Amino acid sequence: MMPPRIIPPHLRCKPVSVLFVCLGNICRSPAADGIMHSLVEEHAVADCWTIDSAGIGGWHVGDLPDKRMRVHARRRGYELTHRARQVREADFDRFDLIIGMDAQNIDDLRHIAPTPEAMAKIYPISRWMGRVASPYDYVPDPYYDGAEGFENVLTLLEDALSALLSDWSTL
Repeated sequence: MMPPRIIPPHLRCKPVSVLFVCLGNICRSPAADGIMHSLVEEHAVADCWTIDSAGIGGWHVGDLPDKRMRVHARRRGYELTHRARQVREADFDRFDLIIGMDAQNIDDLRHIAPTPEAMAKIYPISRWMGRVASPYDYVPDPYYDGAEGFENVLTLLEDALSALLSDWSTL
């Protein structure tokens, strides 16, 4: 009997790299990073994905995500250990998709993009939102909100990122 054929990871899946971006990289984008890592692990496709997050501003570089976001994420089974960093022009070469959490993030990313080809990699998170009933077509910043703001962000991201994973083969 022949042993099962082992297919190298790069032949089993279509690799994709994604960068999630919000204002400071301490709430929304590190939550997206953590949720997406969890989803690709759960679906056994982690070897196909490169996932990272960054902020438009550099105020929190090196910091862990906001403690409130980490607490709420942990309650849902996500560990957010990403250290904040600022978006760099080089990210447009490194990533296939650069996903902004709101319209201002998208505008800021367009100003950073070095070329029209780089600009074409920018997408609003709203492209994948909509399976959960919500008045939002973006992921609102929960920084000045209470617990419900952080829970809302996690719910919106779980919805959008599940859809992103489903769309993966068509990206």
